[in-house]
Amino acid sequence: MNVLIIPEDFTHDQHILKPIIEKMLSAIGKPKAKVRVLRDPILGGIGEALKWERLKEIIDERKGMTTLFLLCVDRDGNPNRKEQLDKIEANAKEILSSDRLFLAENAWQELEVWLLAGHSDLPTTWKWEDVQNERDPKELYFMPFATKKGVVNEQSQGRKKLAEQADYRRISQLCGEVRSLESRIEVWLKNL
Repeated sequence: MNVLIIPEDFTHDQHILKPIIEKMLSAIGKPKAKVRVLRDPILGGIGEALKWERLKEIIDERKGMTTLFLLCVDRDGNPNRKEQLDKIEANAKEILSSDRLFLAENAWQELEVWLLAGHSDLPTTWKWEDVQNERDPKELYFMPFATKKGVVNEQSQGRKKLAEQADYRRISQLCGEVRSLESRIEVWLKNL
């Protein structure tokens, strides 16, 4: 199984998404799935990542060698983001054969929240609901946590190391959108 993760900006997101998606696939019985992160073309932001024309080009160029496409973006407080992603999924379904799947998901509010969810040693003064609902969790929660863990000066401000250390089951339990993505992949695999 070949998986292509399409982030809105791969610079930091790749270090969160690749380890978490690998753990997710392992949890559903696909530990040998080959997971790659799209680096070319560089989308460079949410505006480009949500353009169907750009995504269609990516799919068309790679659908012969990719089984599962995963568009993963931040919600950034946008209440209409999931609706946009659902439309993109519907468009992709029209151009892909049944043995290929394109799914789109938004992190609530940012991908760094998925990473934080995987750690049981968050400060006890933090309420999970506050972390998850904060529009700017990178600044208020991720950076202080990475600093506390002593990894803020490592690759991608510690995202790579913290994502590799994250407990996937915790992420799935605390982040409904991750659980939903896992479930949708699992259902599709069973129906192949």
